[in-house]
Amino acid sequence: MNTEPQAVRYHERGKPEEVLTLEPMPVGQPGPGEALVALRAAVIHPSDMGMIGGTYGRLPDLPAVAGREGVGEVLAVGAGVSGLEPGQQVKMPEAPGAWMQAVVVPAESLIRIPNNVPVEMAAQAFINPPTALRILRDFIDFKPGEWIIQNAANSAVGISLIQLARHCGLKTINIVRDVATWEPILKEMGADVVVAEDSGFEKNIKELTGGAKPRLGLNSIGGESVIRIIRCLADQGKVVTFGGMVGDKVRFPTRNLIFNDVCLCGFWMDRWVRTHDQAEFEAMQAEIYDLMAEGALKLPIDSRYPFDKALDAVARANAGGRKGKVLILSDWKG
Repeated sequence: MNTEPQAVRYHERGKPEEVLTLEPMPVGQPGPGEALVALRAAVIHPSDMGMIGGTYGRLPDLPAVAGREGVGEVLAVGAGVSGLEPGQQVKMPEAPGAWMQAVVVPAESLIRIPNNVPVEMAAQAFINPPTALRILRDFIDFKPGEWIIQNAANSAVGISLIQLARHCGLKTINIVRDVATWEPILKEMGADVVVAEDSGFEKNIKELTGGAKPRLGLNSIGGESVIRIIRCLADQGKVVTFGGMVGDKVRFPTRNLIFNDVCLCGFWMDRWVRTHDQAEFEAMQAEIYDLMAEGALKLPIDSRYPFDKALDAVARANAGGRKGKVLILSDWKG
């Protein structure tokens, strides 16, 4: 029996629990040049909450379907479509939004994902791992064995960076608030050193690394945390800020700015995608797909919710104590 697909929508910006609704979103059959795509898994990000709340760097027109990232399955294609078959994994389109069970879109707009990439990893292949990879590649010309330091190391970007750094022959110092919980998890992922945020690690950084100082630091917290990272860096090191999880301002010690020539940079994956060509994007994604397919790049899942419980999934994603991402799953087939 056919069921009408649904979507998570909002008609005004605000707190997710106040503005999100689960609504029917009918779809028809694909016309010439089109494809019908059904969601299989979507991931919930802090940036999704920023879009819903109106604080993100770019905002969709209202009313909007929520969600930026997910993986779908092609169910049908229209006349004239070649190179795309039913059963192919694809990225869920950001427009109109990823948290919808089905959508008909131009086939040429779809981004194919190799079917050997596990669904729950494919759902997370386009924001956090690319952010980590670009920061790793674009700011410092590393030599094998060098060190990187990052706060919020238990975030999806942090966990991606640990594994990508290991893949590239680099070592990581990983700052977390709850060492007892996260040290075994991050060490299993390939972390070299895990330290507590308030442990005073910045005072003995060379002891942790065997004499070296990192040239790159990743920050997504701000406040005192980024100051600790700055104090660990080698001369002419760089701190790259790519997020603001707790809303603390990024402050910069004047001494390190002047006497150590430490540089503060920002990074936004959306801008990178807009300013680089399709070939560069595809090469980056191919590397990520390969690592995911091999099992060399894994992202932990906290919990999974069926689509009709999507609003519960959002509540869980906004709660504390998670150990990974929250996924919204769907098996809609028309």
